[in-house]
Amino acid sequence: MKSFWDQRYSEPGFVYGEEPNEYFRIYLNTSLQTPGRLLLPGEGEGRNAVFAAQKGWEVFAFDQSETGRDKALQLAQNRGVQIRYDALDLHSYPFEEGFFDLIGIFYFHLPEALRAFAHEQFIRALKPGGALVAELFSKDQLGKSSGGPQSSDLLYDTESLRADFSSMDIRYLAAENIRLEEGKYHVGEASVIRLLAVK
Repeated sequence: MKSFWDQRYSEPGFVYGEEPNEYFRIYLNTSLQTPGRLLLPGEGEGRNAVFAAQKGWEVFAFDQSETGRDKALQLAQNRGVQIRYDALDLHSYPFEEGFFDLIGIFYFHLPEALRAFAHEQFIRALKPGGALVAELFSKDQLGKSSGGPQSSDLLYDTESLRADFSSMDIRYLAAENIRLEEGKYHVGEASVIRLLAVK
C-alpha cells in the first residue's frame, strides 16, 4: 500500500485538495475545545494538519508515505505554520498515553484485523476529556465512484465503531450521505460515517 500512496501523492497538485475535510472544519470552527495537541493518522498531503495549525493547534501527523509527508510540509511552509509529521506506519508510531487533546481520523481505512488495535491506541493516547472526531467511508460506499476503497473489509459501519469506542462518551455517530468535493479523487455523492466521542 505504501507504493500506491507514494504514487498517488506524486501526482501534480494536491489530489484531495488543499482545504480541510468539511466535518473537521466545522468541528474546529464551532467546538469550544481549547486548542492543544492534535494527532492526525494517515494524514496524506496535510490539508487537515495545516488548517488545524492555522487555528492554533500543535499538530502531530503520520502517514506511511514520504511523498505525502513532503507535500504536507511544503503546504505548511507555504501557509506559514509548523506541523510535526512522521513518515511511519501504524505499528511504528510511538503512541504516548494521555498525550493528545484531540485525534482526527479522516478516511484512514484499515483492514478489520488492524482496526481494533488502532482504535485502542487512539483511546489510550487521548487525555481524559480529549475528543476524537472522524469521517470514514461506510460499507454503503461500495460501488460508488466518489472515492474510497472498494473492499468491504476496509469500510466501516456504525455498529463496529460504537463497539470499538464504547469506553468513550459517544456524542455523535451517524451514517450520512454527503456530497464530496475534495480534489480529484473525492468527488460526488458519498456514504460516510461521522463520529464524535469524548474520553
